Amino acid sequence: MAIRVFITDDHAVVRSGLRAVLETKPGITVVGEAADGVDCIKQALQVSPDVVLMDLSMPNGRDGLYTTSELLQSLPEVKVVILTMHDDEQYLFRALKAGASGYLLKSAPVSELVKAIEQVHQGLVYLHPSATKKVIEGYLHGQTKDDQDVFESLTEREKEILSLVAKGYTNKEVAELLSISVKTVENHKGNLMDKLQFTNRRELMKFAHARGLLDFD
Repeated sequence: MAIRVFITDDHAVVRSGLRAVLETKPGITVVGEAADGVDCIKQALQVSPDVVLMDLSMPNGRDGLYTTSELLQSLPEVKVVILTMHDDEQYLFRALKAGASGYLLKSAPVSELVKAIEQVHQGLVYLHPSATKKVIEGYLHGQTKDDQDVFESLTEREKEILSLVAKGYTNKEVAELLSISVKTVENHKGNLMDKLQFTNRRELMKFAHARGLLDFD
């Protein structure tokens, strides 16, 4: 049975290119594509893919890491391969933490992409060579940064938004309370998620509770 692949990337040219290439490969069939995280989850729930190719950088405050975490809550059997231009240790560890089974550079040859799809479908983890080296080095030297306290690196505005989002306020409600635009809220929220290396609201709530930020006045 062919491996059912779903493509998520905010660039139409990239999606078309990946589809055109993959549809020529025996044993692989492309069952859908999406331009953002929201549409990815919506469509994936309908078509139940085996493997999702996930762009790391996407708009609307739902990047590939956030979308991966949310997707796997609904479809835990799906395997996600992160496709990115970032050969960066920080993104690599966050991708694995979010539940991704693969991490591949967009500059990789098609043969490597196919290999990644096949391996994650078999239940294995696929990382591009330099990423594998970083994981090993991180393990040997304890460089995962999970214990690093970055709370003080947040701006006062980011701390305000962290508290309100953790309490359950929507972006629109936060914008009204702070007299700023929804876009500004989304930007601040994205920045603090990056700084704290979080991928979903539950992690924010747990962190905010530990910091005493959930007291309702």
